Amino acid sequence: MDKYKANELRMEIEEFLYREADLIDTRQFDEWLTFFSDDLHYRMPLVQNLAVKDIAKEYLTEPLDVSWFDEGKETLATRVAQIKTGVHWAEEPLSRTVHFVSNVRIVNVAPEDADPQEVTVRCKFLVYRNRNSDEEDKVFGSREDVLRRHEGSWQICKRTLYINQSVLLSSSLSFLV
Repeated sequence: MDKYKANELRMEIEEFLYREADLIDTRQFDEWLTFFSDDLHYRMPLVQNLAVKDIAKEYLTEPLDVSWFDEGKETLATRVAQIKTGVHWAEEPLSRTVHFVSNVRIVNVAPEDADPQEVTVRCKFLVYRNRNSDEEDKVFGSREDVLRRHEGSWQICKRTLYINQSVLLSSSLSFLV
């Protein structure tokens, strides 16, 4: 792929990710769900404090595949439906969130021609949450997304969030990260 096409693709992907973040923050949850494929795998593995020699095992994977959450599109849709009821105790009143996405890098393109159908993207993220008058949370780290071309746009088929906290300081994960 030439530099012009690569730059065009990067801008398209960035705009997609910024729009996705904006949909959560503006509580357009139903439209937000359309940004995900039906075979979505969305997870945030636990992180361990380890010695330098074991740092490759910092984020839990097989066989100890333990996550803060490990979801598909159906469970995300269930969470959204629950939030929208107005009786979700941890989200009544609703949280106010800001999702920041930065340092977006495309690390894999398939196929590597003028019309890619799947891309792997790495970026940094920060989610700020405020609820009631004095509850504040921050969740931040790195993220890897796999996006697949779908009906002229993109859909996220895999998202893995690697937080930079071994202890989640939030009182709950009722908000969407």
